[in-house]
Amino acid sequence: MANNSWSLNGRTCLITGITQGIGRVTAQELAPTGCRLLLVARDAHRGGALVAELKAQSKNPNIELLLADLSRMEDVRKLAADVKSRTDRLDVLINNAGALFMSRQLSPDGFEMTFALNHLAYFLLTQELLALIEKTAATHGSARIINVASNAHHRAGRLNFDDIMHERGYSGFPVYCRSKLANILFTYELARRLQQRSVDNVTVNCLHPGFVASGFGLNNSPLMQLVMKLGSVFAISPEEGAKTTIYLATSPDVQRETGRYFVKCRPARSSRASNDLDTARRLWELSEKLLAR
Repeated sequence: MANNSWSLNGRTCLITGITQGIGRVTAQELAPTGCRLLLVARDAHRGGALVAELKAQSKNPNIELLLADLSRMEDVRKLAADVKSRTDRLDVLINNAGALFMSRQLSPDGFEMTFALNHLAYFLLTQELLALIEKTAATHGSARIINVASNAHHRAGRLNFDDIMHERGYSGFPVYCRSKLANILFTYELARRLQQRSVDNVTVNCLHPGFVASGFGLNNSPLMQLVMKLGSVFAISPEEGAKTTIYLATSPDVQRETGRYFVKCRPARSSRASNDLDTARRLWELSEKLLAR
């Protein structure tokens, strides 16, 4: 497919984490493109209100709400099944949902919550939908997978496979940084595996949106909420933060770019740890093992 032929009109796009921040802005910006939008939220009331708003503003009737708690792996599987029951194509998958937990919590599956929501949900949802994405690319020319990461991964050091659930010495922000490192490792490894299978019409990229003024971090203690609110003085707007996600979803310029990390709509260098092939392979294999039924 030629570089100038990419358009979202008539395509199907799935976005997770759409009720606030960059996920919400991404949905708002993509709604008028003529694509079919499948929007994933945990809260039916807030998600429904956004869908109604987007339909009214964009005049696009093809916007649907899908409900899932992405910290629950069974919900992730049900979400993927719901998507496959609704559509025979998925052109763009945007893994955006994530959170920061200052105190250690366990997901319903017994996983550390940050790892479950910020990494395992990306991994499992993509795996469950990958056959549909590949079929779409084969039929319609190309498809895209976009993972929202963060430059916080530069502060992660390396993943500790001996304590991947952070049972010892939990500290919220370092754990968050490692989850964002996992996003990039997963992106690079998936791109490599697709290329090894000669699947060259599905691209996989990740990005740093910037420090965004949104509801992020407000699920924590009152003190943490205050810190985040004070920090938001120095933050960029959700509209600014969503630009790179929207660029990766819409631009013909990245149609052949895969396995890259983007900052401000440009390829950027991610950390040395994120480029470690052995770490990426180990994380992939561990993720498969943890999610095996």
